[in-house]
Amino acid sequence: MQQSNRYLEARPNGRRTSALIIAALLHVLLIYGLISGLGRRVIEVIRAPVEATLIQAVKPPLPPPPPPPPPKATPVKPASTPPAFVPPPEVKIPIAPVQNTITAIVAEKAPEQAPLVIQKPIEAPAVNAKPAPAAPKPRLRAGVNPIYRPPVEELLNNYPPRARREGVSGRVQLRLTISPAGEVINVIVRDSQPKKLFDRAATEYVQKFKFEKGEDEFEVDQVIEFHAE
Repeated sequence: MQQSNRYLEARPNGRRTSALIIAALLHVLLIYGLISGLGRRVIEVIRAPVEATLIQAVKPPLPPPPPPPPPKATPVKPASTPPAFVPPPEVKIPIAPVQNTITAIVAEKAPEQAPLVIQKPIEAPAVNAKPAPAAPKPRLRAGVNPIYRPPVEELLNNYPPRARREGVSGRVQLRLTISPAGEVINVIVRDSQPKKLFDRAATEYVQKFKFEKGEDEFEVDQVIEFHAE
């Protein structure tokens, strides 16, 4: 029994001692926090931020503007009535009595005009005009040869293809008219064998001939022969 009482007495003393130790530790921690700024941080964390929001007052909408006044009606003036028609006073004109008289009016005779005489123009007597003298015919010269004639190859190149195929030979007799400058100005085919087969080739060939210059025109005969090879 004595031991249990001792135990009961010693138990409250142990609790008190623990409470004192805990209180001392809390004081130590509180002092350390104040020194190191921990308390300020705890206070800042605990303190909640305060936000202020400004709420604008909502103004009521303005009333709509009043409608414009109706236009004033201009008074319509009544149409002026035209004045009443007043007839002019009747004027009486005295009329003289008409006499039954007949007046003959004779037109004056116009003066007679002289008759119009148209004179026929006098024709001048015809004069028998003499015709202009005809140009003298160029004189035919014999034994006159050209001073220039184209190469014979040109004549062979103009050989008619039909005559070349058939091996036909021929001749053309020509009369040339030579100017004073020695150039051929006219060509006449007098005869050809066969007829018209070599006329064109011979005419084109002799038109390139050149003769000696002279004072007058003259004619000369030339014969062009074609021989088939």
